[in-house]
Amino acid sequence: MQLRPVGADALLIEVDTPLDWFAALDAERAAGRLAVMDIVPGARTVLLDGVADPAGLASRLRDWTIDPASAAHQPPALVDVRFDGVDLPFVAEHAGTTVEAVIEELTGTDLTVAFCGFAPGFAYLGGLRWNVPRLDTPRTRVPAGSVALAAGFAGIYPTPSPGGWRIVGHCDAELFDVDRRPPALLTPGRAVRFRAA
Repeated sequence: MQLRPVGADALLIEVDTPLDWFAALDAERAAGRLAVMDIVPGARTVLLDGVADPAGLASRLRDWTIDPASAAHQPPALVDVRFDGVDLPFVAEHAGTTVEAVIEELTGTDLTVAFCGFAPGFAYLGGLRWNVPRLDTPRTRVPAGSVALAAGFAGIYPTPSPGGWRIVGHCDAELFDVDRRPPALLTPGRAVRFRAA
């Protein structure tokens, strides 16, 4: 574990299991034992923002051990997907299998929101066994609801936007709503399951 100050009131924790740390830190915040404004997990980091005493908190965290089994888990978010994406044949060829087998893999794998970014409501879903390359040239517009793969992640585009991921399907899930609490449907640590629509 590495602890690094970020600006005057934030602390970056570099760890191998950021979701476990996120769950433990979030539980501490909910219990009133950790005064931070925001906890943001990344691929290999957790950022604590709005920390009154970053050096003091870093000293406290150096002695922490995290028990992954103690994290509270929500039931999986079920997302109905129409597997009609333009890049589905490419993904099957890249994986050395059939389109049907790709769909079986995607619907039979428990994915986990590793972190969020790129756009409000965009979740990086880990748990795939394939490392799918991005497009050489990104598309200028990917429709909202597009289910796509890149590197070792799956993701769903919450709004129309440019993007370079391989599109395998579409869904109608509302991924981000400012009037919902939390606004993002898929939050860090949440399990996600695709169902063929």
